[in-house]
Amino acid sequence: MKAAYIRQTGRPDVIEFGEVETPSPGENDLLIRVHAAAVNPIDTYIRSGAVQFELPQPFIPGCDAAGVVESVGAGVQRFAVGDRVWCTNQGLLGRQGTFAEQIAVDEQWCFPLPDAVSYEDAAASALVGVTAHLGLYREARLQRGETILVIGGSGGVGSMVVQMAKAIGATVIATAGSELKCQRCRDLGADVVINYRQASIEQMVRQAVPGGVNVFWETRREPDFDLAVDLMSDRGRMVLMAGRDARPCFPVGPFYVKECSLHGFAMFKATSAEMLAAAEEINRWLATGMLQATIAHRLPLEKASEAHRLQEEATLDGNAEVGGKIVISVK
Repeated sequence: MKAAYIRQTGRPDVIEFGEVETPSPGENDLLIRVHAAAVNPIDTYIRSGAVQFELPQPFIPGCDAAGVVESVGAGVQRFAVGDRVWCTNQGLLGRQGTFAEQIAVDEQWCFPLPDAVSYEDAAASALVGVTAHLGLYREARLQRGETILVIGGSGGVGSMVVQMAKAIGATVIATAGSELKCQRCRDLGADVVINYRQASIEQMVRQAVPGGVNVFWETRREPDFDLAVDLMSDRGRMVLMAGRDARPCFPVGPFYVKECSLHGFAMFKATSAEMLAAAEEINRWLATGMLQATIAHRLPLEKASEAHRLQEEATLDGNAEVGGKIVISVK
């Protein structure tokens, strides 16, 4: 089968494209014919060596995919040949990834794909959708009528958070760094949008919610705890899912006096039951149009190196041209 793979970590050009051995499904695995995959920042961190796991050789990157089941292991119970499915949580912890024509995935990480949802939309919504759901439901426990501030509301995870928060019935304030990205936040349902290059986040939030936000969702690589604690209401919750190498100062006094809480989490550590709960709602929202994938680029599998370059530029350099997910077509 054809796949994109690496033999060593490094820059995007270490990604090769060619023939590799077709995987054989284990007892609890599905062999999936991939139709679409998606690129996430974590994929580039693993490829570059910034995040280190024990990698099989050659290693196929990619967390997300959607496709059709071609065969199943003897122990598989939830799926059958011909089922449309999507998956995430691959390419991590030594597992092979999804940038291939066929992948073998344990059924616990796979979910049914509704007929009304395209392979591309499912792949583009997978990791970012599960991340947003875990943060909003399991961690922050956002409630109808509450207010959430989403830093980076047009990004991969941020755009999912905006839409899911609206689905819950919350008021959403989102920030973005250009007028194009601000309009994207509005289109996704944000009630208040702040262009942080033109206006003060602090002033605009205070004007919109004098009593503070109930949830502060941080997506930046350098968290601003002073700003977060200052803008949160009493018993406000801050969700943290970025900033692996950050070591910012922390305002301990104001934090505990306001009875705030800090919720850091990594999506790939969620249990299969937690991911299934997220997937069921993601499927329902995608099928009914309440949740929309934001796809910026579509590239064929042989252009995986270019896809990683674009993602890296967006993540590290803030490239405004990548205003959404990068999807890999595998056909």
